[in-house]
Amino acid sequence: MDAAVASTLPDNVLEVIFSYLSLHDLRNCSLVCKRWYSFLNDENNDVWRLHCIRKLAEEALKSDLLSSVPTYKAKLRAFYHAWNPNDCSRNIYIKPNGFTLHRNPVAQSTDASRGKIGFRHGRHAWEVIWEGPLGTVAVIGIATKDAPLQCHGYVALLGSDDQSWGWNLVDNHLLHNGDAQGNYPLLNNAPKYQVGERIRVILDCDDNTLSFEKNYEFLGVAFRGLPDKKLYPTVSAVYGNTEVSMVYLGPPLDG
Repeated sequence: MDAAVASTLPDNVLEVIFSYLSLHDLRNCSLVCKRWYSFLNDENNDVWRLHCIRKLAEEALKSDLLSSVPTYKAKLRAFYHAWNPNDCSRNIYIKPNGFTLHRNPVAQSTDASRGKIGFRHGRHAWEVIWEGPLGTVAVIGIATKDAPLQCHGYVALLGSDDQSWGWNLVDNHLLHNGDAQGNYPLLNNAPKYQVGERIRVILDCDDNTLSFEKNYEFLGVAFRGLPDKKLYPTVSAVYGNTEVSMVYLGPPLDG
């Protein structure tokens, strides 16, 4: 379509056309002309709303789970970054809402799950909400594709090798390569995690660091010197029937 003609199409026509296109095609459409770019830059218009309704479960759209991603486009992006049902322990399944994993009550097993999309460049933030008991070990962090997702016993699987980095919410220890890397956060009598709290994970691939926030308070850099590899949001759990949600937020807001 000629760019001059494209720029004259009314909004209601654009909405109908764009609502049937793939996300890849929409990205290309945003490059056609300034008007299309401006139209698709409205993250709450009917195009993104219709894509959301088609892709996301009604339960997810109506719940408070996605309250940190207020626009339709942001909710859709969070869905495409959520837990990967094909990249988790066999003892874990992803609930119909698409954002929450459920660990089955399997004895003497530690089980992990990775997000659908890994990161090698840029800065990224996501929230993790532990919605069931922590058990003896509950670790959040990042891992490469080479990190194991299941092992025997109740252990800190995330952080047990050189391919993963984690924060054990139970004892506030940082874990990497099978070793405790010290207490975190570096506060006297740091409060323990309470079930239902939102932890914000901040991965800076430009600075090669991993940090965390809780209750909008920056807790400091947890890991430095991360490798130049694709790193995925990951958690590992031991408690039967516990559930953990993950919501991708996009680039972190500074300040």
